[in-house]
Amino acid sequence: MTRIQVAEDSPTQAAEIEFLLEDAGYEVGVARNGVEALEAIRQLTPDMILTDLHMPEMNGLQLIEAVRREFPEIPVIMMTADGTEELAAQALNAGASSYILKRMLDRDLLPTLSDISDMLRARLTRDRLSGTIVSSDVAYRLPNDHELATALVGRLEEQLNELGVADKTGVFRIALGLKEALINAIDHGNLELNSKLREDGSQTSYRELGTARSTQEPYASRRVTLRATITDDEIRYVINDEGPGYDPSTLPDPRDPENLLRPHGRGLMLIQNFMDSVTHNAKGNEITLVKRRTVSG
Repeated sequence: MTRIQVAEDSPTQAAEIEFLLEDAGYEVGVARNGVEALEAIRQLTPDMILTDLHMPEMNGLQLIEAVRREFPEIPVIMMTADGTEELAAQALNAGASSYILKRMLDRDLLPTLSDISDMLRARLTRDRLSGTIVSSDVAYRLPNDHELATALVGRLEEQLNELGVADKTGVFRIALGLKEALINAIDHGNLELNSKLREDGSQTSYRELGTARSTQEPYASRRVTLRATITDDEIRYVINDEGPGYDPSTLPDPRDPENLLRPHGRGLMLIQNFMDSVTHNAKGNEITLVKRRTVSG
């Protein structure tokens, strides 16, 4: 069972979060602040950490930094009642793997934890690559399959670990950004799903339409291509879908606090923060993600 350590100083909100998580099948530990949470993590290592921003003794940002130093393999998700891009950026820069606005807990908490759980399972179950990769240029062609996309990201994450691109938390964050981009290519590119379907607080209509279109033409035969190129200087991922494309200038600005409330804007925020460069082609059916490579020694 996946264990989540929660750090939340409000007893009411802590109880609400604990109920929500346990009802979804998670094992939950609750601490009243970052100091208590860190001690609990040292005693019983969780799979994920969910922390509030504002807490006494040790706040959420300080907890993230402490976890990054001591337990770099554990992903941390920040919760905040303050819906500003600046705070989200601070959390991501400190080492958080994701962030959730408290007013959107009912909508975003379980899907976010589910995405991260998928990544953790992929990390544990995939075949380990042997040796150290110096350079590589490989392309993958995927059907519209979220599970297969997650498995591919897991394989690329292992490659990043072997290359020593970053510590485990840093590599995990790159992988999360890569997964966001792949799922966007499948859902919004090939299947032409509109994020507005998810903005009413329910994902049921969005998922049902995606399932239906995955077996209907012209959507079903479309593919997503990912090309991963490794050089001495950088790692470059080019993701291309076969949908009609769109005008990239119409994308919601991930730096606009209003867009933090939108599922699509949140995904772009993660991608922008986890990569060094993010660009789109003119047609809007290709995204290029670049992470600069720092080779130690």
